[in-house]
Amino acid sequence: MMASPFLSSSFPKPRPPSLPVSKPLFPFCVRAVPASNAASPPPPDTSPDGVGPAAPTRGDRFIGRQLVNEAAARVLAPEDAERRRRRKEKRQVLARKPSGLASCYGCGAPLQTTEDGAPGYVDPATYELKKRHHQLRTVLCGRCKLLSHGHMVTAVGGHGGYPGGKQFVSAEQLREKLSYLRHEKALIIKLVDIVDFNGSFLARVRDFAGANPIILVITKVDLLPRDTDLNCIGDWVVDSVVKKKLNVLSVHLTSSKSLVGITGVISEIQQEKKGRDVYILGSANVGKSAFISALLRTMAYKDPVAAAAQKYKPIQSAVPGTTLGPIQIEAFLGGGKLYDTPGVHLHHRQAAVIHADDLPSLAPQSRLKGRCYPANDTDVALSGNTLFWAGLVRIDVVKALPRTRLTFYGPKKLKINMVPTTEADQFYKSEVGVTLTPPTGKERPEGWAGLQGVRDLKIKYEDSNRPACDIAISGLGWISVEPSGVPSSNPDENIEGEFDNSELHLIVHVPKPVEIFVRPPLPVGKAASQWYRYQELTEEEEESRPKWHY
Repeated sequence: MMASPFLSSSFPKPRPPSLPVSKPLFPFCVRAVPASNAASPPPPDTSPDGVGPAAPTRGDRFIGRQLVNEAAARVLAPEDAERRRRRKEKRQVLARKPSGLASCYGCGAPLQTTEDGAPGYVDPATYELKKRHHQLRTVLCGRCKLLSHGHMVTAVGGHGGYPGGKQFVSAEQLREKLSYLRHEKALIIKLVDIVDFNGSFLARVRDFAGANPIILVITKVDLLPRDTDLNCIGDWVVDSVVKKKLNVLSVHLTSSKSLVGITGVISEIQQEKKGRDVYILGSANVGKSAFISALLRTMAYKDPVAAAAQKYKPIQSAVPGTTLGPIQIEAFLGGGKLYDTPGVHLHHRQAAVIHADDLPSLAPQSRLKGRCYPANDTDVALSGNTLFWAGLVRIDVVKALPRTRLTFYGPKKLKINMVPTTEADQFYKSEVGVTLTPPTGKERPEGWAGLQGVRDLKIKYEDSNRPACDIAISGLGWISVEPSGVPSSNPDENIEGEFDNSELHLIVHVPKPVEIFVRPPLPVGKAASQWYRYQELTEEEEESRPKWHY
């Protein structure tokens, strides 16, 4: 049998397997170790968690280092947690920013069709018609229609709200609606009533405005007594602002009625706006809606956008708390919007303690005129007498010079009565609600808490030729203290001799929690330009002070 040629060319025989050569996994360079270091502890194990296919990749190592660094940063920098907390708080506050819900253009309350008489109420048929034609921005709610016809319809209650009447929203809720402002990039126009300068100033305005720039606008200068020099008023206001340590861009003296100073405010807004929204901010009933109306009226001559906005502008009313939500107004041709905001309701003003029906009596309707006690044609001295300013203020004069005079500046509707201090308690008890009004009516004086807030004032006399100070009653007006206001019948009388170690001692009673402020005298009237003293400032101080305009 012949052998197959295929069998003769068989496959080569396999070689026996050789033993694997041992190689180090990590070829480190080996160097001799000195004898002195032979006993040193071994270095820490930094080898990877696996070898071969199980070894970490470069990406795994990178992620591991990142996680370690982040954990170390959290340990070494605990302020990061505080930063995250602040970011979370900011997001929560910004969530309160008004959404695109349809609101009444008069008061800013969201439109609704369910609760008749409440702010924002609109007849359902009217609402559906306006909604169908996309005209909800042109709707005025039922409450605003009543306010525009002179009805007193309150809506704000709570701490700082108004007793009596209807209360649909609290003062605290209105403040919450402004809390998002400090996180916005905006220009703030802060309004202050010159008649109630201290009561309406909003010393903690930065709680609402944050770090945003502020332009300070003084309203109602048309109510100051005749022949008042606005140069003196402007310097007095700037000096007060500097003492309160409020950093503002500028100060403007304005009147929404006569349009004094409005043009200067518009120029400042256009210069400082820089594409930002503009918010009008101030305490309740300070004149924000009236100021916006004057602003739009003046801008309308050159700006067609402002002219169109005049048709749907916020409602003006003597009722504090007319505006109940931010009102957006398309007022600028070059971008940015104008916002009217709810007034900040302050519990320390007289409006927060009297009945809603008595609120109109606190609003001056015409130019102020000082009422002097004692008058020039009487020989009655102040010492031992008590003066009642309506039923809201009582002043006991414990000690005063024979020629000391108190001059009252406030609403003309509030009468002033002077009686001996020994009869004051009985007089107030019998006449409150009758002669001493407000409070008015028969039922309201019975629930009247009385004048429980008492402040003892001792005022030093410094100069016989100028008032010693003003006593400002929050939400009402002020009383000028003149040590030699009553003319003397004896031309040879030594006036300066009376001032040696003398002082005025007054006890002022007001309702709780109304505040009493003692301040430098406001220079009003024709004689003020003669006794008012301008501050002597260095060049550096003059440069840092805000400038005032009118």
